Amino acid sequence: MSDRILTTDLSCQDTPTAPGRLNRRRLVLAGGALLAGQALPGGAASALAAGTGATAATADASIPSGTGNAAPATAGSASSAPATAQGTGTCQGKPAPATQFAASFILGADVSTLDAVERGGAKFTTADGRAGTALQILRVSGVNWARLRLWHTPVNARDVFEGDRLISREGDPVGGGNNGLDLTLALAKRIRRQGLKLLLDIHYSDFWTDPGKQEKPAAWVKLHGEALQQEVERYTAQVLKALHDQGTDPDMIQVGNEINGGMLWPDGKTWKQTPDEKIGGDAAFIDLLRAGIRGVRATDALRGGRLPIMLHLAHQGDGKSGEMFRRVYDQFESAKLDYDVIGLSWYPYHHDGFDALRTNLRDLSDRYRKPLVVVEAAYGWRADNPGRGPAVFNEEGARKGGYPATPQGQATMLKDLIQAVASVPQGLGVFWWEPAWLDVPGAGWRTGEGNAWANQTLFDDKGRALPALQAFREAAPCAAVAPGSPAAAASAPALPSSQPPSPLTR
Repeated sequence: MSDRILTTDLSCQDTPTAPGRLNRRRLVLAGGALLAGQALPGGAASALAAGTGATAATADASIPSGTGNAAPATAGSASSAPATAQGTGTCQGKPAPATQFAASFILGADVSTLDAVERGGAKFTTADGRAGTALQILRVSGVNWARLRLWHTPVNARDVFEGDRLISREGDPVGGGNNGLDLTLALAKRIRRQGLKLLLDIHYSDFWTDPGKQEKPAAWVKLHGEALQQEVERYTAQVLKALHDQGTDPDMIQVGNEINGGMLWPDGKTWKQTPDEKIGGDAAFIDLLRAGIRGVRATDALRGGRLPIMLHLAHQGDGKSGEMFRRVYDQFESAKLDYDVIGLSWYPYHHDGFDALRTNLRDLSDRYRKPLVVVEAAYGWRADNPGRGPAVFNEEGARKGGYPATPQGQATMLKDLIQAVASVPQGLGVFWWEPAWLDVPGAGWRTGEGNAWANQTLFDDKGRALPALQAFREAAPCAAVAPGSPAAAASAPALPSSQPPSPLTR
């Protein structure tokens, strides 16, 4: 499927003054986004400023313009009025955001199931009916980052049963997107062609990982201790080299996914379900994280700069999320792990409410002084599954989540979330999880099962863009502009002349 770049109105907002009140070195995301992080030794910060060297393919066409669409912004259309001091004054009539990352704020989307959805026959249109790919439509709606999960070998290691019912056979694809390395490489190329930045989420598993499950890849079952650590390091470096070799270096990487209770269980598990369960514990978990981080750092020289690393936890629904985040990140800090960004999952119908999220964001911002990204969030535009079967989000979820289960309720939730993250100094951005996961054949959460996520997409069941897609641009901090636009170029650190310009500036 072709992802030729769409055009839309990119008229610029006020550009911010440089965030000057930092007493730490600053990390720079590939492409120029500033990250305030831990102090870096030697020339690490200056090396990172060179970016990863990844380039996006040249745009070759645009979607036919709809009625009322403005032309793409030109250099002369950029606003010349700078924003006022950080966190004070106004920006085009709105209060300036507290975040120091307004100019590089992430408006992201996890599109890991996109290939499966398209193979199932899904088609997408803008709200006014113009056809395009999901990536095109996300991009012109203001999305500037994409996230991809990576599974080691997404094939069933055994027959899969639900009770006595056989769901799928040993050797069948696992489903849920089948996100192995080959597919990740193909999707990374498409993401780059849209000029989007890429967050790579390595699960270190053959299938889903979350706080309740972190199964080792079948290929690693017999590995333990140093042998497992060496394989984690080798695999991480191998993945990054493969992305580099095709010109699609990621701009950020997750070492693990929702690692509240460790990773690569039981070796890296940190809690016991039964008193006699044998687990590796905290020390083994930290050693496995170090191994993944070493794999990332081993490839920094390929990219010519430091790749920002995210460590990612999920909120809980028991009112104790803040306590859990402090305990785990205090452990990371005590171990002096080399990471840069804090990632959070937060679903308002499943986790603690908005007040708890805001409190946790403020606490994390003040306590660790690292950029914060809500890297998974979603909400329903209706309370039932538009296709068949049950839905993760339902009437009960709408009551707990606090927003109507309507397209407008979904849009309001996204606006409030973006504004909540932008209201703390370290707020770096938000990703919507699986906005294009329509209910089509072959795109279930696992092989042989359906899709219970189809009412939390940002497209309706016919593939038409929902109002929440406009919320990205409407709620973004006033300096958050499309990557490569004149305003972004003016506010971001200069890249070396050897790095080709983004296609968005051509």
